[in-house]
Amino acid sequence: MEPILKDFPNEFYTERLLIRLPLPGDGEAVFQAMQASREELKKWMAFAQKNQSLEDTEVNVREAHLQFLKRENMRLHLFRRETGEFIGTSGLHRIDWDVPKFEIGYWIDQRHNGKGYITEAVEGITQFAFRELKANRVEIRCDAKNTKSRAVPERLGFALEGVLHQDSVEIGGDQLRDTCIYAKVRKKAGEQT
Repeated sequence: MEPILKDFPNEFYTERLLIRLPLPGDGEAVFQAMQASREELKKWMAFAQKNQSLEDTEVNVREAHLQFLKRENMRLHLFRRETGEFIGTSGLHRIDWDVPKFEIGYWIDQRHNGKGYITEAVEGITQFAFRELKANRVEIRCDAKNTKSRAVPERLGFALEGVLHQDSVEIGGDQLRDTCIYAKVRKKAGEQT
């Protein structure tokens, strides 16, 4: 089946979060969160290396919306259920519908850091991938030095499958970095948990 024909919910809830596809008009909230988190994001995220205008951010949100609808890349926006406040992004990337497998990425508005929102979001997205998308594999890849990012899959029981040494150039620098690969896989029929 062509990925664009796959039907599944565009939003879902966890205990404290609404998680949904990006919508036109989200650019303002995303822009404000990026501005508030710029110094932290610059350490780890390629998109944070250049200054983006509000218009650039809105264009990016609208492109992400289209990619989601086409099932090419499924960015997800995170909102607090109580207030509707935007707190970060996550999503399912590097999609291989033949397996199917997905990679989860994430960042949070630093004003909401340390409250467990990203762990909650990643757990919800992982369950969504297995339940709604019939995933056989969900990965999280991160810089080996990014201890906060590494803590998320470790808390959620993802297995560290390996470290790719000198895998890429570090974000915003010229040194080579190591990339950790964490994964959860669907249990095969008859396999013990």
